[in-house]
Amino acid sequence: ITAAFGSLVGVGAGTMVSIRLGRYDRKGATMFLGNAVMLNLVLSVSVAVTTLVFLKPILFALGASEETYPFARDFMQVILAGNIFTHLYLGLNNIMRASGYPGKAMITTLMTVAVNLLLAPLFIFVFDWGIRGAAFATVVAQMTGTVWVVNHFLRAKSFVHFLPGYFKLKKLIISDIFSIGMSNFIMLLTASMVNLIMNLSLKKYGGDFAIGAFGIIVSIATLIIMIVFGFNQGMQPIVGYNYGAGKMQRVLQTYRYTLIAGICVTTTGFLLVQIFPGAIASAFTTSDELTALAVTGMRLNLLAFPIVGFQIVTTTFFQSVGKAGISVFLSLSRQVVFLIPALLIIPRFLGLKGVWLSTPSADIVASIVTFFILRWQFKKMEFSTD
Repeated sequence: ITAAFGSLVGVGAGTMVSIRLGRYDRKGATMFLGNAVMLNLVLSVSVAVTTLVFLKPILFALGASEETYPFARDFMQVILAGNIFTHLYLGLNNIMRASGYPGKAMITTLMTVAVNLLLAPLFIFVFDWGIRGAAFATVVAQMTGTVWVVNHFLRAKSFVHFLPGYFKLKKLIISDIFSIGMSNFIMLLTASMVNLIMNLSLKKYGGDFAIGAFGIIVSIATLIIMIVFGFNQGMQPIVGYNYGAGKMQRVLQTYRYTLIAGICVTTTGFLLVQIFPGAIASAFTTSDELTALAVTGMRLNLLAFPIVGFQIVTTTFFQSVGKAGISVFLSLSRQVVFLIPALLIIPRFLGLKGVWLSTPSADIVASIVTFFILRWQFKKMEFSTD
């Protein structure tokens, strides 16, 4: 949920910076940069304070029990205290990538991962900080990434950089950032809501082991989808810049390349979980019962995985060309319009199997809707789908 607020500003501002640079409007791009910094500061502090005050009821509402609450509380208190670094790191790294520095943006990500990997075992085992140590490692890693990106934008030779007088919040700038970033915000926010409903359904029809199996499935699916998200992040500044410059064939070519790559990744993931589900599940647990549930759930839950790449890439494409309304609708259509009703209806007839099949059912319907909207928009933008 906190990441959703960071993405709201980071993705929205990054997209608008790309479009402004495509129009050779460096002043406008700098204005979006300054407003993004101020919005990240305001939102990060507001979200952290609000969540810390109501942390206990929030964690119990999201599925914590008396046994797990102390661990969740210890972890989240540290994470929320460092929320300002999460927002600035995510937001400014998006703008760095969008303003023509994808290599440095990649270094930021690799740097934060490396710092986290190095510090986590040190804080957890050597300093004996336990789960708080894991949280501290994450915060320090994101603090490192924040220092890196802030230093980039402080340098005058950076194409877009901090300038005095560009940090004053402006209503139109904020509106543009929020309208574009709303798709990612809603997608992350509704993902939390879907996970809550999914856990409740799994608890009802399959018990604690089914919830554990779902955790394994989510880990595998996320690992694969994150690769597609990486392609999307590479696509966004290229599409945004060329769309702003009116170079529509380059926009289409970039979308096609990203679409092919995304579908190849999700199809490969689908084949792996269908052919080697036992080997994948056993990497997470030694329990035979949990492994068996994860194998069945993985095969059913990821049945429509090949077309998920199409839906994710296309949603980001509309976001990249400034069509916020369509991007938001497509994000909502899968998570809220199709998946939540499926989770509430299908298990009534098929039990646990119905819970697993709810996800591919929503994916198929959402992808069909996405395809027809894509054709409609391509005709309006004078593209050819042939």
